[in-house]
Amino acid sequence: MEPVLLEKDGPIGWLTLNRPNKRNALSLELMGAMLNKLEQVAEDKETRIVVVRGNGPAFCAGHDMSEMVGTDRDIHHIREIFSRCSEMMLRLQKLPQPVIAQVHGIATAAGCQLVAACDMAIAEAGARFATPGVKIGLFCTTPMVPLVRVVGRRRAMEMLMSGRFIPAEEAERFGLVNRIVPAEKLAEEARNWAMELAQASRFTLAFGKQAFYHQVDLEEPVAYGYAKEAIAINALAEDAQEGMKAFLEKRKPEWRDR
Repeated sequence: MEPVLLEKDGPIGWLTLNRPNKRNALSLELMGAMLNKLEQVAEDKETRIVVVRGNGPAFCAGHDMSEMVGTDRDIHHIREIFSRCSEMMLRLQKLPQPVIAQVHGIATAAGCQLVAACDMAIAEAGARFATPGVKIGLFCTTPMVPLVRVVGRRRAMEMLMSGRFIPAEEAERFGLVNRIVPAEKLAEEARNWAMELAQASRFTLAFGKQAFYHQVDLEEPVAYGYAKEAIAINALAEDAQEGMKAFLEKRKPEWRDR
């Protein structure tokens, strides 16, 4: 089986983790395949939104521990695993399209990291999240990077130090997920949300995503300095001019994606 599937549905690109018998554990092969699929998606001018989901009983149970245990596992091998994982997470942020995580079952360790690394997340009501590495002597230092940036210091520290599972409702309060829906509605609601976002210009979505991550960790005065230049440049783009004209003329805009 291919470890990652890529399917197109109009303006939506569906990326599916496809190791259901391993709860979609992030093997080196899977992460390499994901990076390849992300490159394909980035170049696809028709895809406006990406949804990441998992086949089988879980969204993602973290790294494949079998690749990290054994006398033949040296620091170079272990470093390669986490380097590739970091590259994959950062590629999600750099992707032109907004990325939604569609979460069911569990999202643990690097699986929880994957949820936090996506731009937005929707989860079924029964989903659970955890960074449980502390329980096996392997502190979740790489998962903590996007986690603390999404949920804040105190909540991230609690999750990292306790390793406990948090239910979907708590994850929503923490800001780890945006929406919770009944399990039977998860796929439908994820698609509806993606289609809603896909009504925007592809250019504007990509420009806005880049601007968001550029300013989010800057001090506020510096962020305003960047943002005012960004919006001035954006305002002169063809789609922005078309959008403003369409608003004034009370009609639907016709995007050129530039």
